[in-house]
Amino acid sequence: MPNTTVLSGYIETLTSIREEMARAAGSRRGALDAVHPDRRLSALNLVHYLALRRHDVRALQAGLASLGLSSLGRAEAHVHATIDAVLNVLHRLAGSSWTPEPVAAPDFATGDEVLAEQTRRLLGPASPGRDVRIMVTMSREAADDRALVHQLVQQGMNCMRINCAHDSIAEWERMIGHLRRAESALGTKCRVLMDLAGPKLRTGPIQAGPAVVKARPGRDARGEVTAPARIWLTDAEDPKPPPTAADAVLPVGRTWLERLEVDEEITFRDARGARRSLDVVDVTPDGCWAQSVKTAYFVPGMSLRRGGLSDGSGDRRTDVGAVAAREGRIRLMTGDTLILTRSLEPGRPASLDAAGRVLTPATVGCSMPQIFDDVQVGEPIWFDDGRLGGVIEQVSGDHLRVPITHTPPGGGTLRSDKGINLPDSQLGVPAISAKDVADLAFVAAHADMVALSFAASAADVEQLQAHIARLGARIPAIVLKIETERGFEHLPDMLLAAMKQPTCGVMIARGDLAVECGFERLAEVQEEMLWICEAAHVPVIWATQVLETLAKNGMASRAEITDAAMGHRAECVMLNKGPHILTAVRTLDDILRRMQAHQTKKRSMLRELRLAHRLA
Repeated sequence: MPNTTVLSGYIETLTSIREEMARAAGSRRGALDAVHPDRRLSALNLVHYLALRRHDVRALQAGLASLGLSSLGRAEAHVHATIDAVLNVLHRLAGSSWTPEPVAAPDFATGDEVLAEQTRRLLGPASPGRDVRIMVTMSREAADDRALVHQLVQQGMNCMRINCAHDSIAEWERMIGHLRRAESALGTKCRVLMDLAGPKLRTGPIQAGPAVVKARPGRDARGEVTAPARIWLTDAEDPKPPPTAADAVLPVGRTWLERLEVDEEITFRDARGARRSLDVVDVTPDGCWAQSVKTAYFVPGMSLRRGGLSDGSGDRRTDVGAVAAREGRIRLMTGDTLILTRSLEPGRPASLDAAGRVLTPATVGCSMPQIFDDVQVGEPIWFDDGRLGGVIEQVSGDHLRVPITHTPPGGGTLRSDKGINLPDSQLGVPAISAKDVADLAFVAAHADMVALSFAASAADVEQLQAHIARLGARIPAIVLKIETERGFEHLPDMLLAAMKQPTCGVMIARGDLAVECGFERLAEVQEEMLWICEAAHVPVIWATQVLETLAKNGMASRAEITDAAMGHRAECVMLNKGPHILTAVRTLDDILRRMQAHQTKKRSMLRELRLAHRLA
């Protein structure tokens, strides 16, 4: 029989928590009354859960578990019912009677049922044999590739995500049109989420590099050529794309091109003055293929000669036409200085003297110069999803001086249109931009869900609700994208604001969130968000870098497979675009189906294990 004193201690602790839950609900009565009538029990459960989590109950959990009672570790969806159930048993064990005043809160069945119904409302019906939905971000190609969208739905896509930071209304409309035709053909339904661009801080343009094309053959570890460089020669006046992948595409004179023959040799001096030659291996109506076993650099105006002759006369000579300039980039090492400017004039790498010493530091513009009024000396700044970072050393009217303190080993490259994160800065940037407001008319008319990027406060949510209400159109459900530390800290208040509508959701946008909170805290932060959203009976979308290398390169890492399996604790898992996206959808579908038999949310499902029969 348990010690009476110990039981009394447990009862006292839980009774105190129960009373605090009642006080918390009373203090938030205005916010609870403001939510949609269908969401009031869920909002109350959220408030109860937050009151519980204000206490460290680890010792209590261990004691309850030793008695064979619930340790409160799975209370999220039905907090009050769990507390009352444990108190009831404890009182019986202590030989005392207990008749609490009933509280209108979710019971054990209701909590799970409400979350399941909210998931169905937000994300649509589940796929047979798989409760967790799959969301896929559309690439630009999806606007013109009807078959791709059809195959994605066929392979198990439940939700289409369109990022309003990319493409235009014309492309979005075609993507959704392809989806509707796929739904009709396959007899299924797929929801549409449109992601507002939001106030994304990005690097400005960077001066383009030289107009030069490099063609390099493949070599083995000993330097032997394993595959010659493939060069596509095309008419400069009417260029045609290569029918297969090319290492270089060179526009040349039409007459010269038409007279090329298979096995003919083309000679030239490349951009470095090195003697090089090409062998013509195929002639087609659209252009010619040539190959080289040596690395060569091609620039506009460079002379090419047929047959190895050097007189340059007649039709034996042509000049290379215009080739694209290399993308501008800035190479940065730890210890370098980067100047971030208000101007969107093209930035440039650092200039050096003959001894390699810096004359002028590298510069790059910022897409939102108003942040210069908010940042402070000593605050960290990160670029390109945290690949490069530094600390603000100087703030002036037109620039920030940033010594670089973090790069990949050997340095890193900064390009234009890369994200900028200021995790410790209090930025007065509006949550909804003018572009977002313009896009909302299309979003409200076509999407089932609208994602609020960089959601950071209840006021942000209310601002979006007001913009949608002014449109007088159908109202898409709001999905809060949590991608900053401030958004994470204000999640409960934002949930109560979003629950003024009958349905809402949360996306754990782990890319920016990891940069803002610190990579080492990401696992902890996403876990807390899963708990809080389950307490509010709000569906969660697990996003960013899920099976990313599989989608991009065709092969997943072991860590990615484990990460995708952990995503089963959310209601939806999002995949990003990539050339192998169909394979990624099939793989994720298989992983989620397997995990469903083992786990739901935090609860392990004790299905029969084959391994359990292996003990000799």
